[in-house]
Amino acid sequence: MRPINTLVERYIPSALVFVIVLTVIVAILALTLTDSGPIDVVRSWGDGLAGLLAFMTQMALVLLLGHILANTSPVHRLLGRLSRVPKTALQAYVFVFVIASVASLITWGLGLVVGGLLAKEVAAQMRARGIRVHFALLVAAGYSGFVVWHMGYSGSGPLTAATEGSFLAEQLGRTIPLSETTFSLWNISAAIATIIIVALALALVAPRRQNDIYELSFDAREAEVAEEPVTTPADRLDASRILTTLVGLALVAYLVVHFVEGGTLTLDIVNWTFLALIFLLVRNPFELIRLTKDAASNVGDILLQFPLYAGILGMMTGTGLIGIFSDFFVDISTAQTFGVFALLSAGLVNFFVPSGGGQFAVQGPIMLDAAERLGVDPSIAIMAVSYGDQWTNMIQPFWALPLLAIAGLKMRDILGYTTVTFLAAGLVFVVTMLLVSL
Repeated sequence: MRPINTLVERYIPSALVFVIVLTVIVAILALTLTDSGPIDVVRSWGDGLAGLLAFMTQMALVLLLGHILANTSPVHRLLGRLSRVPKTALQAYVFVFVIASVASLITWGLGLVVGGLLAKEVAAQMRARGIRVHFALLVAAGYSGFVVWHMGYSGSGPLTAATEGSFLAEQLGRTIPLSETTFSLWNISAAIATIIIVALALALVAPRRQNDIYELSFDAREAEVAEEPVTTPADRLDASRILTTLVGLALVAYLVVHFVEGGTLTLDIVNWTFLALIFLLVRNPFELIRLTKDAASNVGDILLQFPLYAGILGMMTGTGLIGIFSDFFVDISTAQTFGVFALLSAGLVNFFVPSGGGQFAVQGPIMLDAAERLGVDPSIAIMAVSYGDQWTNMIQPFWALPLLAIAGLKMRDILGYTTVTFLAAGLVFVVTMLLVSL
């Protein structure tokens, strides 16, 4: 595990540097592999910068709302009750992973925060009972739940393909309903299998010797935040639950009307679902404002990097580079092996484009074009990229940063264990792609 830790700490730069380097690489490839000149490349890059603004906002909201939801008082109390469930150290590791996986399947923003918060809650409960648990493995188990996020309710690839007018839907000439991707029997089965196999793997590598266990020596749970003072009529409005409840009920009414009238699940509907829950769960506007301020710091990376991802997509489409990449995958793949090659390539690309939404903007059109030419169902291409994205997140530090900040650890503290998750989940993903392509 030590060589992997050293590699990450010493040689893997920030996500922002990744996207800048990727921009340069794509520009060089466009100049050398296509007939485009420097002016053509610059123009296609600049024209593409604004191409994903709506998608960028949707992705930012997924993270923002997931973070807010995980930190509402009812969810915090629920995590406190759940933390009392495991009775042994081994149960604690598996339990944290399973709960974080379920939260990630609901929404990836929620899963990331729940993983860190629950790890701290369980560590405090175990410490109070005199049971020693390895805190780094608890946190790694919480982050490992993120390995199934793209199979769930907030998966950006499947939701984008299901959204009318999205760049994937425009390329396909139609939308792909979630019944063919997220809610397909084979994807649900793969998600369950992944959770079971990874849980067993984490249990197998859990430290048994007391000298190998480094427990949290203090209670790392956040202290209760004091209520805002209420001294003026304006303060009474800010401290009233009536207004937030009204907005929450209005959002629920809209969602009911949307689905009754035959509306489908899209990225926007997912976000409005979580927004409705937030307005119904917060005590008052005071709490919502505080939670929003706390969550906003995690959104900056998305807002900064997505225009650069859009510029990369603009270069690839504007210069014809996307067609060359598509030809390559058609040449090396058959209808039966395409899913595995798409999965492996997506896992590699995720090192350079760690955002699932950003990766679909860059890689999605290439894989869909190649799948069409090979006669492969587009749902397989979409889920193969989804699996590859979530898979190498386990050895790519970008999305671990919010959780590590909550837990107070560094990537090297958990990477050895998340590498085990990477290997176990990868086995399930490869087998799934082979079976679904038969």
